[in-house]
Amino acid sequence: MKQHTWVVRWLICCLLWGIRLMQVTRHLLRHHVIPYLAWPLGWLRSHRQVVAVWPEGAVPLGPRVALFCHFDAQGAVRADVLRYLAALREAGFSIIAVSNGGALQPLAMTHLQTVCAAVLVRRNVGYDFCAWREALERFDVPRSDTELVLLANDSVYGPLHSLTPILARVMAGGADVWGLTDSNQIRFHLQSYFLVAGAAAIRSDAWRRFWQSVRPVPSKSMMIRRYEVGLTQCLSRAGLRCEALWPVATLCQPDRATARVNPTHHLWRQLLDAGFPFIKRELVRDNPAGIADAAEWRQAVRAIDGARLYEIEQDLRRASG
Repeated sequence: MKQHTWVVRWLICCLLWGIRLMQVTRHLLRHHVIPYLAWPLGWLRSHRQVVAVWPEGAVPLGPRVALFCHFDAQGAVRADVLRYLAALREAGFSIIAVSNGGALQPLAMTHLQTVCAAVLVRRNVGYDFCAWREALERFDVPRSDTELVLLANDSVYGPLHSLTPILARVMAGGADVWGLTDSNQIRFHLQSYFLVAGAAAIRSDAWRRFWQSVRPVPSKSMMIRRYEVGLTQCLSRAGLRCEALWPVATLCQPDRATARVNPTHHLWRQLLDAGFPFIKRELVRDNPAGIADAAEWRQAVRAIDGARLYEIEQDLRRASG
């Protein structure tokens, strides 16, 4: 009997080690091997993937320009995205919307035309960074009178609060590039769902060289490493100050801050409690990091604004349908 028990324990240990080995192997392949193998493929395709543009001809832009990347497989535009764009327009931004879905529903295009200076529809090649690069090149941004360039996308629900005080903090601050949050995952960087670059940054050689280097690599992991992380690293090396309005070090104990957490996932509640205006769509839809309290997001959003909760739940139903 004792011998049989030992054999069973040994088999269970082997099974557990086998499962762990498979998990480690999958992680290495997904985040280290496949991304680097995919890198050369980025040089085989063009980042220019526009299939439709509105309006045709010259597009006047103000001193504040927002490049907003959108994706929806059905060609729709969420209600909260339209509110987000309207808030940016009220803050004085000329908005260039870049839809990576390959097509927009007619009603969606009509809605975007009411709040945007221009709309590009392109194939989803190269994710957000190639979309931003193509918009920068097509509309010759920065122009001689450009003061700010905002890079943003629809990976968040919101805004749950007014953007006015946030933009006031950006204008009053001393940094050259502002993000809402930063992260030490991979290396220190500002998270790219909301980045504001001032005049010193957008007129620097580092900014120009960075965007010229952006290629449509068919790997999200590599795009994050090379471009989301790479943008902050590139500008920092050029002597430009890159800061976050909600630094991860102020949201948790220093040991957790150095543990390379993703604050928009791991610290979502702390962010909302601190007045952060967004909640990540991936967190509420998929919770890929398995955050223990992520299921409580409904109560947290309802406490801020019940109407916003209704919008989010409506989108989740549409996405799951």
